[in-house]
Amino acid sequence: MNSKNRRAAAVGAVVALQALVLGACASGEPAGSGTRVEAAAGSGPAGQPRIAAVIKGLDNPFFQAMKQGIDDQARAGGVPVTVQAANSITDTTGQADKLNGLAGQDFSCYVVNPISGTNLIQGLARLSALNKTVVNIDSPVDPAAAKSANVKLATYIGTDNVEAGKMAGRRMTELLPSGGDVAVIGGIAGDVTSGARVEGFQQGIGPNLKVVQTVAANWERQTALTAATDVMRANPDLVGFFVANDDMGLGVARAIANSGKTGKVKVISVDGNKDALEAVKAGTLDGTVSQYPYAIGHMGVEACQAAAAGKTLPPNVKAPVEMITKDNADQALASTPKPFGTYDDPFKALIQ
Repeated sequence: MNSKNRRAAAVGAVVALQALVLGACASGEPAGSGTRVEAAAGSGPAGQPRIAAVIKGLDNPFFQAMKQGIDDQARAGGVPVTVQAANSITDTTGQADKLNGLAGQDFSCYVVNPISGTNLIQGLARLSALNKTVVNIDSPVDPAAAKSANVKLATYIGTDNVEAGKMAGRRMTELLPSGGDVAVIGGIAGDVTSGARVEGFQQGIGPNLKVVQTVAANWERQTALTAATDVMRANPDLVGFFVANDDMGLGVARAIANSGKTGKVKVISVDGNKDALEAVKAGTLDGTVSQYPYAIGHMGVEACQAAAAGKTLPPNVKAPVEMITKDNADQALASTPKPFGTYDDPFKALIQ
């Protein structure tokens, strides 16, 4: 199904759902398989949100850190939160089912990190019809699909993925001053986040570097290992890889090691998870553009708290990013999953 048809299907589903929403039960305890962080004793005062979060699969350390940030801020703020995750990074239908299940329960604010730009549109339309607060974190909801389905997002919190790619491109240029051929390993073909990082990398590299091949590896380590092996076989003079996430980057690093080219073929990835930071420190990975999913999840809960207090939310908030090299890997490891530097958090002032 092409994007036009998907949007038309989403709109049709919304029409059907609006009838259901009128009779939906808006009370009752949250249920499901997710984790609920209980508020402190005496919780639930007026003006405090009841939060549901639907994120991507916890099989990836990135989303484990995001969940930790959500849980920690909920605990610190004394607000209840229910977190449910997709079964895997590609479980679009399962993730949509989890949101649909939570949409009929008595939450006031929903934090969502969709697997694709459109897979949660149906549930989000239902929430918007109920005037619930929706906070979009990390992966953005497709704007055109949201508009067609009358989805209202209170704010978006995430990484500037184009800028993250540019940082990687600039670092690759520093590592390879003589230039040469490089390859790109992306996530799922057509994924907005992967595309933005790849676009940024191509903008960030110097004129002496040439991207000779780009392949998709579905965000999976083993797939990336196989793809990188094939790419090096086809391009024996290759001097570097840019990889759109750390899990795939570690697979590419393994492929380079298997071919006996560690140190000769550079590899830079994106995310900054703990395994990748340790690989940078060990020298098997030449760098990672560190995002902070912990901070993204943390700010997502703060946004719900601010909305419940009647504050106006900023429409778009950039999460912090840092270029991690061997020189600062120890510092990054010491503070993970939190950023080691300072960053702007506009929600913090709103809830004080």
